[in-house]
Amino acid sequence: MLNAIIVDDEEFARSSLYFLLQENCENVNIVGIAKSVNEARNLLAQHTVELIFLDIAMPGENGFGLIPQAQNANATVIFTTAYDQYALKAIKANALDYLLKPIDIDELKEAVSKADKYIKLNKGENNRNESLKNLANDLSDKTSIKKITLPSGQGYRLVDIDDIIHIAADSNYSVFHLLNLEKIAVSKILKDYEEILPDSTFVRIHKSSIVNLKYIKEYNSKNGLQVVLANGELINVSRRRASDFFEKIKAYTNFQSEK
Repeated sequence: MLNAIIVDDEEFARSSLYFLLQENCENVNIVGIAKSVNEARNLLAQHTVELIFLDIAMPGENGFGLIPQAQNANATVIFTTAYDQYALKAIKANALDYLLKPIDIDELKEAVSKADKYIKLNKGENNRNESLKNLANDLSDKTSIKKITLPSGQGYRLVDIDDIIHIAADSNYSVFHLLNLEKIAVSKILKDYEEILPDSTFVRIHKSSIVNLKYIKEYNSKNGLQVVLANGELINVSRRRASDFFEKIKAYTNFQSEK
């Protein structure tokens, strides 16, 4: 059984999630329900908690205020939210789970199943903890996401986004090509990372490629429009993405010259 708490300021949201868990997730034991972050802190002090269902938008103190205590408890967090797009990007970037309200039963089952596997395997725990810390940093500085958490085997790899040269699609995988020449394959599609990474620096230039503008050495039209990256790779720019590519290059170049 997974000892869990529900944290939400709305009575209907608390009771409906409790009912959904009781009816559909028999491996979850709700040890407490809180309507504020402060109440949740008290529950964490009183119980051993492995799983937290955490609302974000709450009056007084939002759900992110519970992150330090969640870290200390080594608890897995599933955010339950209808929160703004930036927060969702930050949550995704750190490979943390969230459920959009109203909560879908199948998505709830999947999130609980994933959490159960993480906890039972007892692997990636420190990285999950580090992911919460990175989330806190990302949310305190909304200018950009600094790190991204990539599922790797039974754990996670934390990668500085400045170390990503480009990302290539390979069927249902995304392959990250890093500055140190390492490659990391992740079982997510390229669109997921297109939505997460800052579009001022990362540009989708082809259906199978996202590039970091920082590492473009040159671009030319010798064999159709191509970019040459710092690691020597040549990547095609598709016709339909060419105008967006040129706009992003121009904006990025102007920004760099103003620094």
